[in-house]
Amino acid sequence: MNDFDFLGDAFSDFKDFIEEKPVSNQEIPMIYLVEDDKLLSQSIVIYLSKKLGLKVKAFEGPGDFLAHLATLDEVDQFCLLTDISFENSGTDGLYLIDVLRDKGYKFASIVMTGFASIETAIAATKKGVFHYLTKPFELEILSNLVVRAMTSKLNVDSSLFNNKVEESGVSPAKKVKLVEPTEEDFFCGMIGRSKAMKKIFERIKKVANSNSTVLIGGPSGTGKELVAKAIHELSPRVKNNVVNVNCGAIPSELLESELFGHEKGAFTGAISTRMGRFEVASGGTIFLDEIGDMPLLLQVKLLRVLQNREIERVGSTNPIPVDVRIVTATHRDLEKSVSDGDFREDLYYRLNVIPIKIPALKDRKEDIPILISYFLSRFVSADGRNAIHFDDEVLEVLLGYDWPGNVRELENLIERLVILRGGNTIRIEDLPPKIVALSNRRVVTDEDVFSLPEDGIDLKHFLNEVEESLIKQALTKTSGNKNQASKLLSMNRTTLIEKMKKRNMLEL
Repeated sequence: MNDFDFLGDAFSDFKDFIEEKPVSNQEIPMIYLVEDDKLLSQSIVIYLSKKLGLKVKAFEGPGDFLAHLATLDEVDQFCLLTDISFENSGTDGLYLIDVLRDKGYKFASIVMTGFASIETAIAATKKGVFHYLTKPFELEILSNLVVRAMTSKLNVDSSLFNNKVEESGVSPAKKVKLVEPTEEDFFCGMIGRSKAMKKIFERIKKVANSNSTVLIGGPSGTGKELVAKAIHELSPRVKNNVVNVNCGAIPSELLESELFGHEKGAFTGAISTRMGRFEVASGGTIFLDEIGDMPLLLQVKLLRVLQNREIERVGSTNPIPVDVRIVTATHRDLEKSVSDGDFREDLYYRLNVIPIKIPALKDRKEDIPILISYFLSRFVSADGRNAIHFDDEVLEVLLGYDWPGNVRELENLIERLVILRGGNTIRIEDLPPKIVALSNRRVVTDEDVFSLPEDGIDLKHFLNEVEESLIKQALTKTSGNKNQASKLLSMNRTTLIEKMKKRNMLEL
């Protein structure tokens, strides 16, 4: 029995639906799908046919597809959906695109891959591929890409698709537009219109007037230093100093002297008495960035400062009172650091009086168009000679990317594009391949992909078959390496081996 024969009953109704609902090639081009993953292939065929009423023909490999085209007297323009790598074929999806172009076919192409890399993203871009889609992905994203590829590359009337989309219940992709920030979007050097950022702004206003210790959390590049600066500027201490110290940037053996100062002769090279950052900040605010990198020994001394509000210079036993507000920040999970023994628990609770957690940029994507507009206003010259414009697809890619470097990464990208591509329209090939490759790392979750047959289904058998298929694919992709395969499947190696034993798969 074939691994996917059990799907026959489940998909029989859909096959009838596809055969009975022809679509005129003169109105909407044919979709050709080249994919050797049978489960994914049938899912795509069902979804595009049932949801959008499009006509889809699937092939397991490039050879089968090319042989089919050779039998046709005339080939109209079409949309190609192809995997990049195939298990039992000497031809990959990118080479297939070359062959089709050499033969003079008119088509729009979308490539899919389970292993995104910078090299394949660059290669796909150079071949004029409309979109580079990383598996797994949402089928709704694929359907919207198909519509956009046909309208923009094949000049298909968009109204035909709008009707199909409305009838099917799938919402068309909304165009992303840049939005100029208004005065209400600015707050003490920060920009945000999202609910998450508005909450941050409100909390800063509330805590600024107090002397309570604040712990600012959030990934690198989110603007923790701007939050600390805002707290100081809105506080009664604004007329006094705000002193910044990056605890991760100063060697541990020098950090104590930097914070608390030292007496003359306290150590080799201490040729004079020196005030520390706490004394300099007295009456104002001290911002201890990357507090999670502070050595344990120094954490004890910081705890005494918090308790007694006094310091001792290195080489001295005389306490010096300090009136300073302490604001700290870290990108680390301090609770985990406490449990791992890398951060003192008592110090953590002393610092975490008022927590402010800044969201990652991927969690407030509605702010991206506003931030892009703002950065453009900063980097484009007054005469506008180096102004850049974005293709709609580019903006959608930027919105779909997770931005691990957060706002700082977005700012750097816009500055780079203005400098290198000023005066041009930014297209997909102008973006860093990493962004293109990782902008659609989604999960297939649509509940309509597998419809329950009228007479029901053996769920246990169904799930076992799916699990076995995925294990085989993981082993194939990793050339039989069980450690790597277990990572792809997010399970322990021993669990994978046990599942393989039950299915007599250990010889694979």
